[in-house]
Amino acid sequence: MDLMSGDNTDPIRLRWARACAAGAVWSFAALVLAMPKGLLPAGILFLLSSLLVPLRVGGAVRRIGWPWFLVAGMVALVLAVVATSSHLFDAEPDLRSHDRWLAMPWLMAWAWALQPSRVMLWRGALAGLLAAAVLALVQVLGGQARPGGWLNAIVFADVVLVLMVLVVFCRPPRSWQWTGLGLVLGMLAILLSGTRGAWPGLLLLLLVMVLGSGWRSRRSRSLLLGAVVAGVVVLLSSVPALTEQTRLVELRQDIERMDRGDHDSSAGARLERLQVAGRAFAENPWTGVGVGGFDRAMQRLPECRGEQGRKAQRCHYGHAHNDVAEWAATMGLPGLLALALLYGVPLYLFLRLRLRGGQWQGPLRGSAAAGAMMVAMFMLCGLTQSMFAHQTTTSLYAAGCGLLLGMALREAHRGRGAPAADEGAGNG
Repeated sequence: MDLMSGDNTDPIRLRWARACAAGAVWSFAALVLAMPKGLLPAGILFLLSSLLVPLRVGGAVRRIGWPWFLVAGMVALVLAVVATSSHLFDAEPDLRSHDRWLAMPWLMAWAWALQPSRVMLWRGALAGLLAAAVLALVQVLGGQARPGGWLNAIVFADVVLVLMVLVVFCRPPRSWQWTGLGLVLGMLAILLSGTRGAWPGLLLLLLVMVLGSGWRSRRSRSLLLGAVVAGVVVLLSSVPALTEQTRLVELRQDIERMDRGDHDSSAGARLERLQVAGRAFAENPWTGVGVGGFDRAMQRLPECRGEQGRKAQRCHYGHAHNDVAEWAATMGLPGLLALALLYGVPLYLFLRLRLRGGQWQGPLRGSAAAGAMMVAMFMLCGLTQSMFAHQTTTSLYAAGCGLLLGMALREAHRGRGAPAADEGAGNG
């Protein structure tokens, strides 16, 4: 009998399940950008390992206790809001991306039951960043203006940022050389993608990494951070090819065009869509314009009507390029509540686990720290992109939060020296 799970799991099936689990967490980070539908191999391994030991995974729900039910309840509420909005506007149920939220409670129990190694996630993230940098470089040399692998450039850069979080916070001891290499590869991929929306998240990651690393004195770390930022600024401003690739001149031109009332630019279109979202929410605060229907709000603009509107690309992006604006405009106050829960519930659990693990002092490392930082990255990237309007980023957030929550729960219990038979029973 397996004392860790309370079921009569066959040892051979358990060994196979854990082997699949190791492959799953590695491929989850390593292949997400390296191939089309890069999360599919990990999904197959997640499912296969669950089917090998279903009682063990199911039993983890009881052992995790109320945190699992909190996450499951949150997912149920989000899906209910989406389904209700689809019904109210007589639209096809918009569950193509949203059904991926079910991965969060599932993988939370899965990670608790099979205890995959955090180091495998770190190794996978390193491999993923190498693949991202190579892809970006090959596509730029091939003449592509904004490389994005098999995704659009914005989603590509945002996923790279998440992999950098995993490399920093899931690192094993004495691995700073490899972690530093991963950061360099990630920054290269983001700069080559020309995605400016990832920069605030990148700066926050560097800030937290340096100030919370535990390396030398706080003053030394602050000086190091300043030197890194200054070096990047000098590099971008002094190398014309990099200045053009990162679209710094284009940003200045966009601002000048907005001053003249011309919104037909990257920055102008984003500002315009925020204004449209605000009007849509003010007119229909309880229902919005319907889930997945942001373009219906755009059609109210004079420039987006008739033949001219059909030709204007900015009238047909499909979403608001901002998560708060998207969920408020399409689902009203219920949508805002659902989005707040999607961010707030995992963030609360990650911070609580880190506090209860007694890990506020010393280097920032571990699944709870990685999870909290991943949520922060999605919140920052969601200011310039509708992260949950894309299947890849939705899947990455749902599966990543589930994995890291399950792993963080195990780490917190091991840190407290809890007996195996009592781990997680009703106290998270």
